Amino acid sequence: MNKRILLSLALLVSVALTLTACGGGSSDEDKIVETIETVATTNDPGNCTELQTQAFVEQNTTEKGHAAVKACEEQAEAGSDRAKAANVSDVSVDGSKATAEAEFEGGPLGSQSIEVALVEEGGNWKLDRIEGFAKYDGKALGEAFERQFEREPEELSPEQAKCISDKIAEASQAEAEELFLDGSAEKIIELAQGCA
Repeated sequence: MNKRILLSLALLVSVALTLTACGGGSSDEDKIVETIETVATTNDPGNCTELQTQAFVEQNTTEKGHAAVKACEEQAEAGSDRAKAANVSDVSVDGSKATAEAEFEGGPLGSQSIEVALVEEGGNWKLDRIEGFAKYDGKALGEAFERQFEREPEELSPEQAKCISDKIAEASQAEAEELFLDGSAEKIIELAQGCA
């Protein structure tokens, strides 16, 4: 499996899990809710530095340093598939740190709910880390990947796309979190190479 296919997989994961932050609302909780709901549906390359921490960008691009920011910006410029909406709940603020749960409608994470950590920097809330899946549907996640692969047929053969999608669908919640949330492409590469 060539590096371009693996990069495509990593970017798809990043698209699937990337959110950004923006201001608004009156209380911190209102700002956090508005942030997640608003930007889950938008693509703005400026968000990669202004509205996400470096740790968040690195987690979601599987790159480090400037390469992570560049990958994030390229992904945003590509106008990748986004959720139609994000329903935010369980917001908890503790000083300059917060957590929330976001459930997505449409997009690569439709039918999924994730736990996110945020930090306040300079009066703005920024996404800092995806902590895990609060609600996980492996079958729906596998189907989302299969649809994405169908839109990019030059990247994978139909057999490879089906194999990878099936492996994602069969993954337990813990396995999916290890695949997509550790900030490394190693597990994704291993999964994809098993379908070469």
